[in-house]
Amino acid sequence: MGVYSFEAKKIDGANVQLDEFEGKVLLVVNTASKCGFTPQYKELQDMYDTYNDRGLEILGFPCNQFGSQEPGTEEEIQGFCELNYGVSFPMFAKVDVNGEHAHPLFQYLAEQAPGLMGTKAIKWNFTKFLVDRNGKVVSRYAPATKPGELIPDIEKLL
Repeated sequence: MGVYSFEAKKIDGANVQLDEFEGKVLLVVNTASKCGFTPQYKELQDMYDTYNDRGLEILGFPCNQFGSQEPGTEEEIQGFCELNYGVSFPMFAKVDVNGEHAHPLFQYLAEQAPGLMGTKAIKWNFTKFLVDRNGKVVSRYAPATKPGELIPDIEKLL
């Protein structure tokens, strides 16, 4: 199955089949604009600038499930990301990552790469999932893990 079998809505409203990213290394992140981890957008963008031409795609999925830290509309989120962090990696429409309305992609990611002690629930904004070029989920990283700490794992997959 892999992540390529899923579809998601981009922040501009266009539907995207994730098989569009087939053959790329993916870093899938649930994001928020008003979170203590929000400055990670800068590191994510720097990583994207450095590794995109080698096959890395970063997919940002805004989520308002944790402390209501992503209250804005898609247009507001996109403007915030571009203005404050120069985000040019693909951003998607706001999603739930937990619960009965969780986006199927995040249900799959959490199933494939459980957190500490096997928990499936995503604990907070900026949880990161690394996916290899074949669409297989390789690792899950906690929100406090800075994007730069993932570089050795990403380089192994590129």
